[in-house]
Amino acid sequence: MSIFSGIWIPLVTPFTAGAVDHRALAALVERYRDAGVAGFAALGTTGEPAALSGEEQDAVLATVLRAAEGLPVVAGVAGNRASALRERVLRLNDEPIAGVLISAPYYIRPSQAGLLEHFSTLADASAKPIVIYDIPYRTGVRIELDTLLTLAGHPRIQAIKDCAGSPETTLALILDGRLRVLAGNDDAMFASLCMGGAGAIAAGAHVRTERFVAMYQALARGDLAEGRAIYHELTPLLRALASEPNPAPVKAALAAQGWVENELRSPMTPASEALTRVLADRLAA
Repeated sequence: MSIFSGIWIPLVTPFTAGAVDHRALAALVERYRDAGVAGFAALGTTGEPAALSGEEQDAVLATVLRAAEGLPVVAGVAGNRASALRERVLRLNDEPIAGVLISAPYYIRPSQAGLLEHFSTLADASAKPIVIYDIPYRTGVRIELDTLLTLAGHPRIQAIKDCAGSPETTLALILDGRLRVLAGNDDAMFASLCMGGAGAIAAGAHVRTERFVAMYQALARGDLAEGRAIYHELTPLLRALASEPNPAPVKAALAAQGWVENELRSPMTPASEALTRVLADRLAA
């Protein structure tokens, strides 16, 4: 069975007084490990990697790998300079990671032919499985279905974090069967799992983690009523967590629970006071 299934946490990067808080990060990983998650994504969007230096990124990944204690960890790789991306993937070949999460190049909006070259070149360079990260909201370019189906033929491209917002594409990939489809938008997670998706890389699962795991397990065993009931229970919280730019709401929720400081790096800003109050109410319910 593929490791790319179940509920994965796209970890935040905690900060204290401007520095990465490795103690808080390790505590989060341990907490989620005990809650039954399937794995972790380090240095994805939720981890604010664009605000981290190369040395900080390496240190964050090392902390996550130590604390994960054998649970699979994928490392995010993003950017738009091809040579630097290839060098990063080659360096990650020496790390004990389970895969590399790679997005389309942001800002430059390449053609579909350019996207094929981008992912194929990095997959050729990688000794680890590749998880495609399709998030046009942030990159400015959508990976079209035909492109995804072509990339699915590469032996190291094994999964997709699906944030494109297209149920038709999601279903087509599930029916094709070559890529493990992991929902990346929390509001699409239930539908994706019901269609046969493999799991989710869910920012919202930073809180109420056990309930996310229970929802996945219910749907995996075919208990639609239980899975639906849990999703409906989580929906108000998920809506609040998605109401301002990620990861500010997630960090505000974690700060309310005492896990991290409510601190982000500029130009990201903390969640508004109004949302912070809403999140506190949702978590207390």
